[in-house]
Amino acid sequence: VQLQASGGGLVQAGGSLRLSCTRSGRTSDMYHMGWFRQAPGKEREFVAAIHWSGMSTYYADSMKGRFTISRDNAKNTAYLQVNNLKPEDTATYYCATAPYGSSYYKGVGYDYWGQGTLVTVSS
Repeated sequence: VQLQASGGGLVQAGGSLRLSCTRSGRTSDMYHMGWFRQAPGKEREFVAAIHWSGMSTYYADSMKGRFTISRDNAKNTAYLQVNNLKPEDTATYYCATAPYGSSYYKGVGYDYWGQGTLVTVSS
């Protein structure tokens, strides 16, 4: 299994980005998907997660409102839309997948990780 994240870049404060994460290998599995981020000098934190069906989404309390997670199972891809970006959103964003039955909505149980995509927000 491999995860390929993309969509990061340099953006001005107030702008928007849509990150993508495509899974290859064992795509027939029922897997949940999540996004995490790690800012320079800080620990990795949970951002959002989505059920394998796409019917349920979960967000860290501090991420509610500006972040939207979605997925397209036909493309084995999850997305993270981030609006009204702030300099404090600067981080490497990682996608990950968790198997069916895991506590993915709590930000745990993820077994495959992408390489990360860097988001830099300028003020």
